[in-house]
Amino acid sequence: MLLVASFASAQEVKKVYDETIDPIEQIDQALVKARAEGKFVIAQVGGNWCPWCLRFAAYMEADSAITDIVEKNFVYIHVNYHPRRNKADARAQQMLKRLGNCGRFGYPVMVVLDQNGKVVHIQDSAFLEEGKSYNHDKVMSFFKHWTPQAVRGENP
Repeated sequence: MLLVASFASAQEVKKVYDETIDPIEQIDQALVKARAEGKFVIAQVGGNWCPWCLRFAAYMEADSAITDIVEKNFVYIHVNYHPRRNKADARAQQMLKRLGNCGRFGYPVMVVLDQNGKVVHIQDSAFLEEGKSYNHDKVMSFFKHWTPQAVRGENP
């Protein structure tokens, strides 16, 4: 099992959420790419304000096995949402509704979309945690169980 150092604060981790782009357009563009490449989309919803969101992004980047399965099967995007700032924003609320009201699980939350934009799974990231980081086997299991081939019942 690969151990990844935990991070003391979000400031130590690279910011991955672009707060300037429209999240609905971001999702639409990812779906176009996913259809062209035969992949699913995973929208990691959260923000640069969220230490656990940034930890997950850094954790994934540091683990080559996870990076490999993600690159082969998914268009992975970081969708910016701030529960306090965006609560009254109609467009942000429309995005959450489109993603199965995923905010009910906390942040980060991963939403798996098929090539047509249908939500096929919402992953509460708390179940992937271990200490102040993430568990390799749990994270890998999540990704393996939600590849397009797995969802269609095909052998990998």
